Amino acid sequence: MRIAFLGTPAFALPTLVAILAAGHQVVAVYTQPPRRAGRGMREQKSPVHRHALEAGLPIVTPTSLRREPEQRAFAAGQPDAAVVVAFGMILPKAILEVPRYGCFNLHASALPRWRGAAPIQRAIMAGDAETAATIMRLDEGLDTGPICLQQRLAIEPDMTAGELHDRLATRGADLMLEALRQLAAGRLPRTPQPGEGATYAPKIDNSECRIDFALPARKVHDHIRGLSPSPGAWLQMPASCQGERIKVLRSSLADGSGAPGSVIGATGGLTVACATDAVRILQLQRPGKRPVPAEDFLRGFAVPLGTQL
Repeated sequence: MRIAFLGTPAFALPTLVAILAAGHQVVAVYTQPPRRAGRGMREQKSPVHRHALEAGLPIVTPTSLRREPEQRAFAAGQPDAAVVVAFGMILPKAILEVPRYGCFNLHASALPRWRGAAPIQRAIMAGDAETAATIMRLDEGLDTGPICLQQRLAIEPDMTAGELHDRLATRGADLMLEALRQLAAGRLPRTPQPGEGATYAPKIDNSECRIDFALPARKVHDHIRGLSPSPGAWLQMPASCQGERIKVLRSSLADGSGAPGSVIGATGGLTVACATDAVRILQLQRPGKRPVPAEDFLRGFAVPLGTQL
């Protein structure tokens, strides 16, 4: 099939690689324009952009697909189908109507739960026990199109957003290939999403990332793992402990009690009391440093028992 591929981050890469390996013809790769990032604020191409360059594929980096010139160029590729994976832009009707079989999206949630930009993080932060890779046919709404295929995946109790991201990316790539096979055979189902159970997953705002130890331990643990590795949940060390903002990237539930936010143990990690029970912090990251296990962190950063975080 002639495929227009639209995707930007690393999550989209397994699907692009799988489509190429299966022998489909990718007529164009659409991805977000390079952005300035990092310490030097240098322009950086997206992971999809870099892979498309290596594969010698035609690349388009539009700032919009709502203008007629971009829409004419998209139509000129004569795609049989468009595959969309975390592209970062809602497609207008004029684009959706171009491919003869339609536009199909890989979404990282059990739709209609967690429509929107951050379904992986939101599912873990909410304490969900499972999620799914979903293939849907795109319409003009925000992740509201009919579901074609959906494969459930358990969210393990200590799984981080980064780990779930990788599993869903791989599972979703296989599912997209199956959707294309069924599409070519004329038997791909399209089931309207149910009206009940819809929730939304807005982008993570920096204001959400601070850890609130006044919550129950389970909520704190889900918050930490849901934001790991990026953008990272964080805590503020008191002035007596250098006053740094420290990212917390891995934790586990622990026994113990005390004033919420107080350090009640430093064996096998940094144990901090919550509103109920406690969490054991297992991996931390100081500003400008690499993530390290809590034991290594505590060797060079004294946090006495009773310290209030």
